[in-house]
Amino acid sequence: MTDAADKPPCPPEDTPVTSPQPLAPAPDFGPTDRFRGWVVTLVLTAIAAATRFVLLGYPTDAGTPVFDEKHYVPQAWQMLHGGWIEDNPGYELVVHPPLAKQLIAIGEAIFGYTGFGWRFASAVVGTVLVLLVIRIARRMARSTLVGAIAGILVIADGVTFVSSRLGMLDIFQALFVVAAFGALIVDRDQVRRRLHRVWVEGRIADTPLGPRLGFRWWRFTTGVMLGLACACKWGGLYYVAFFGLLCVGFDVAARRAYGVQRPWLGTFVRDSWRSVASLVVLPLGLYLASFWAWFASEIGVDRHVVGYKVGTDGDFSFVPAALRGLWYYSGNVLNFHEHLTNSAGYHHPWESKPWTWPMGLRPMLYYFAQGPQVKGCDANECVRAMMLVGTPAMWWLAVPLLAWATWCTVVRRDWRFAAALVGYLAGFLPWFLNLDRQMYYFYAVPMAPFMVILLALTLGQILGRARAHPERRTLGLMLVSGYVALVVVNFIWLWPILTAGALTPEQWQQQLWLPSWR
Repeated sequence: MTDAADKPPCPPEDTPVTSPQPLAPAPDFGPTDRFRGWVVTLVLTAIAAATRFVLLGYPTDAGTPVFDEKHYVPQAWQMLHGGWIEDNPGYELVVHPPLAKQLIAIGEAIFGYTGFGWRFASAVVGTVLVLLVIRIARRMARSTLVGAIAGILVIADGVTFVSSRLGMLDIFQALFVVAAFGALIVDRDQVRRRLHRVWVEGRIADTPLGPRLGFRWWRFTTGVMLGLACACKWGGLYYVAFFGLLCVGFDVAARRAYGVQRPWLGTFVRDSWRSVASLVVLPLGLYLASFWAWFASEIGVDRHVVGYKVGTDGDFSFVPAALRGLWYYSGNVLNFHEHLTNSAGYHHPWESKPWTWPMGLRPMLYYFAQGPQVKGCDANECVRAMMLVGTPAMWWLAVPLLAWATWCTVVRRDWRFAAALVGYLAGFLPWFLNLDRQMYYFYAVPMAPFMVILLALTLGQILGRARAHPERRTLGLMLVSGYVALVVVNFIWLWPILTAGALTPEQWQQQLWLPSWR
């Protein structure tokens, strides 16, 4: 038997009892250093603008667009002067929605049919993308320093940099996808703020389903941005699905964290139909609205196909003829994409498959000129080339970075890595559904901002907490500063092949680090 004297004494009655687990999360709803945060954001955005706009009108193909600019830039010009509709006579079909080309047309309207004019909108969008990445990483990490690190990394990323300097579509889709993601992150914080207020007021258990959360403007904004992403390229549809699941996960986790008895049922009853309205119905409506000029036209491709190639009767005769025409047209576009395969004989010397994208193993050559007529270097014959290539100091870390993000998601239950990983995979996994399809590295442009966010979050962990031991903090600062400096130096080294700078043939060969870059 244990002697009574061996028992621990009972605490006095006035001793506070601490729960082994908090009843609710700490009231942390975002960074609080707003002034410093905006100063850092605007300074880095200004630097991004300088890099995106310098020599923006170069290179061109004797004054004409380069690579796939040859499709979208003339279509944008045609929109500007032909009622905002386009055709593509060389391929008999317009294979992408109109919004990105309409945005390109705005630059052409201001600056004319010049390299600067047709790339102006891309440079603006690429600059705004940097701003968004800074704000999103800052909010997710609750650290302006981590947001600044993310900003420097995305400025020095070759993929987003080059895409911001060409009149193509992917940078526009990337902007709207990242904007949708950022709005969803703010919505997560707003939902928790509302739940916390209910919890403080003691009303959280009034119903097993938890409280109604009111209208969620940031979730609505997410739907708007997803609709605009779909109106640029159909790939935005994948983000609708992935971000919809992410929204459900955020809502369930928030209700569970605040002690709602039936978090899943509460999310389904209280939030699901509103989420469907914001994240599915709204994007669909905006996608259709982006075809406003096509609906209003008399000469749009397949605009008046009903009664000609499509019958006027049948099970769907109640659908307006304009929508049936758009459905027929969209089916032809889908058929075009489905049959653009290697087995059908479609090959390109610079195509790549998605498993090469995370590390950027097969870049994209957009422009190349070599010969005595090419001037600007210290040799009789110079080379000017513009390549879409991810900065190796970042992209070559993809495998360990994704492994760490998965570990933090599954084992540590870190919502930040989970959210950014969802955004990354939404731009990556769907391409494995049809590996026979002709694909290019520029399809990975929307993945790049999420890679940067994952990398910045990881560097934030290496950096350590602000309250950490001074030696630990100093070591973290040294490691992170050294790595960021390495990324910047790597970006500067690649600058000539990102901007078509003049190189000697020997210098050009030095830029090609891997055999697959040739």
